[in-house]
Parts: sequence; C-alpha cells; structure tokens
Amino acid sequence: MTSLQMTSVERAQMAMMLEVCAYPKPGNVDRCHDYPETRLEHFLASTILARPALEEAARGEGRIGEIIKHAVRDTNIHDGGNTHFGAFLLLIPLMYGKGIDGAMKALAKTESSDAVAFYKAFAMTSVRMKATDELDVNDPHALTLIRERDMNLVDIMQHSAANDMVARELVTGFPLCRRGADLLKQIGPGRQAIVEMFITLLATEPDTFIAKKHGLAVAQETMMQARNVLDGKLTVQDFDADLIQRDINPGSIADITIAAIYLALGEGWSWDS
Repeated sequence: MTSLQMTSVERAQMAMMLEVCAYPKPGNVDRCHDYPETRLEHFLASTILARPALEEAARGEGRIGEIIKHAVRDTNIHDGGNTHFGAFLLLIPLMYGKGIDGAMKALAKTESSDAVAFYKAFAMTSVRMKATDELDVNDPHALTLIRERDMNLVDIMQHSAANDMVARELVTGFPLCRRGADLLKQIGPGRQAIVEMFITLLATEPDTFIAKKHGLAVAQETMMQARNVLDGKLTVQDFDADLIQRDINPGSIADITIAAIYLALGEGWSWDS
C-alpha cells in the first residue's frame, strides 16, 4: 500500500508513529531513548487510542474543539502524560478541512464552544503556559471570559501565538508544517528524512516548548546547535546526547513534524524505503 492509498486516519496514525520512532531525534523520545515518566510505548499507545477522534475529524463532522477534547480524553488513559496535544491541534483541523486551505476555513468558522472545549482539553494535560496568562486554564474564570468575549478557537490561538509556535501555525496557515512536508519530499524517502527535516525545522526558529521550560536563551542556543549540525560542526549524536543530559525537549517542533509527515504522506512521500 502506498501512502496515497491510505485513508487520512491511517496517514495521521502513521505520522504519529513515524515521528516518535525516528532516530536520532535530538532531545525527544525515540526508539532508542525514553523519558523517566514517558516511554516510546506511551506514544505508540496514544497513536492507537486516538483513532476514534481522528475518524471524527476525517468525517468533517461535529465541532473541532470537541474533537480535540475527545482526542486528549481518549489518549489520557495511560501513565505517560501528555504525548500529542500539540499534534492534535494541528492534525485535527488539517483532517477536518482536508488540507491547509480547508483547515483555515474550518478554524475561521469555529465558535466560543470550540474555544471552551479546547480549554477543557488543555486542562487535562500538563502542557506549559505562561504563569501570568490572563486565560489560565486552571482558572474557571477563563471560560467565563471566553464566553463573554465570544472568542473562537482562532482568537485563542492568536492570544497564544507570540509564545507558542503550534498556535502560530494555526493562525498563519501552517507555514512550518508546509515547509516540513516539502523538505521530506525534497530529501527523499525513508526514515532518516524525518530526522533531517526535524533538525532543519529546529534550526529555523526557537522551539517554544523549550522556551517555556528553560527560557528563550536556551531555546535560541538549541536552535544554533541545530544549525551547527546542518553545517557539519556538530554531530547529531552529540547534539542528542547534550539535550538529553540537560533535559531539553524540542516538543513543539516534534508536533509540527507530525503534521508535516501527515501532509507529505498525503502528497505521495514514501516512508517505506
């Protein structure tokens, strides 16, 4: 079966699986490296458990916010914590809209109920956010503010975009996801293309997950290290070992990588080579 023969659900699950299995993917869980609390099996379990929500998205039925909440709920039954929240934010609109253009149109049609559902999904995770954020997911008043201001999902993403690159993708037309898919097709088939694409995206701009956990300076340093790998000044193995030792996890780029693989598979990129 070629990637073009897969359903969109199969492509989404394949993208989630391929991303976590790619090695070496500096700083992240992969087939040769677990975190103390989150293992490869947790990511693979979420890939399977997400299927009902992914099928909802593929049908283009219901509310995007509710589907995101269903995906988080259904994958929240293991002890590995949040594995794919950011990926769901990207994949579900892409599947719902059957591509980037359709995703942007579908997001524009979301309502405050979608934003509320997103916040309820967010509250199920341990995703980091700014401690001073007015719309704190742990503050019940945030839902009241969303309803009073009639904020839809795009409004919420715009609120977060300056400090969250996944949110930024949703309001700017998925540019890094698009670039990642194009890179895969340019690099060629096979799993090592995922590693090269991941490092190239990591070298593009500071990973906001790193910035939230360690500060912007560390995120910028990590970006420069990725550039050194591309320039041949640092081996990917040494880069990986350094990030693991320092507990630095480029989680936002990992989420974008999943969406990029999903897009590339839908355009004929071959993973099985």
